[in-house]
Amino acid sequence: MAPSTSETSPGLAPPRIIWPDGKSFAFTIFDDPDFQSVERGARVYEFLREHGFRATKGVWPGDRSLPDSERRVTCADPGYLKWVKGLQESGFEIGWHGASPQTSLRAQTLAAFDVFRDLFGEFPKAISQHYECRENLYWGDLRLTAGLHRFLYNVVTRWKNHRAFHGHVPGHPMYWGDVCRDRVKYVRNFVFADVNTIAACPFMPYHDPARPAVNYWYASSEGHNLEAFTRMLSEANQDRLEAEGGACIMYSHFAYGFVQDGTLNARFRELMGRLAKRNGWFVTVSELLDYIATNRPPFEFGPDLRNALERRWLMHKLRFGTA
Repeated sequence: MAPSTSETSPGLAPPRIIWPDGKSFAFTIFDDPDFQSVERGARVYEFLREHGFRATKGVWPGDRSLPDSERRVTCADPGYLKWVKGLQESGFEIGWHGASPQTSLRAQTLAAFDVFRDLFGEFPKAISQHYECRENLYWGDLRLTAGLHRFLYNVVTRWKNHRAFHGHVPGHPMYWGDVCRDRVKYVRNFVFADVNTIAACPFMPYHDPARPAVNYWYASSEGHNLEAFTRMLSEANQDRLEAEGGACIMYSHFAYGFVQDGTLNARFRELMGRLAKRNGWFVTVSELLDYIATNRPPFEFGPDLRNALERRWLMHKLRFGTA
């Protein structure tokens, strides 16, 4: 039985947003760079460009020498960098996925931000955090506030992420919270099994006063690999997204099964081709979040909303075990 694609609960009603140019809904993707190479990614992005989609491509700027494996391809690789810069010139947004695939100290993170700006013309506006990097901000069990929520999370993850991340801790060798606050606008956090991301997190982008190093958090929809992506973007879910006038920010890794033996997956082509024909607003993550922020009723983010959001994500985590 396919997992449910709706986790909307009473009391967290999504705002009805009027999209630009009479569009019926909004759609974008944040693509994490794990395991990605030019060979694994080029066909996906060629298809997206040909069908009018725009997305945000996460990268590791790289503050070390050339990568030693496909998993560690960074912008220090000349061929990869040429491809990524070409994507930027084609209208895709370049986002941040950490300084490198490995844990970085503060000096390495600061140097990588400068590399990013030199390569792409500005600091990253939207970022996602690589789950293996211990310099992540408010990560692991620190994504949750309530004691019971943290306890359940730690039981599920066998306590391996208990206070294991340090990027938000002033004075720690991995601290870079001040840099994030000064240079980054949007940071991804919770992922949900709902194609309408704004229904799962109606108040994104939001600032959490309990986590001051991040200016604004955003959520995303579960599409971390080919199977999850195509399940989330089923015909029924596309119809519902448009009927609800919603917005989807898909979380994905285009290196995870989308291209096999040089061929783009047929089901992905079918679903994305169908979506391209619908009356959607296809933009980058930052463009979408900027628009939502200026066209949504004001709200006060406090303990009640935080607990409801954390509880919703925790249920997703308990059920699916993904980000």
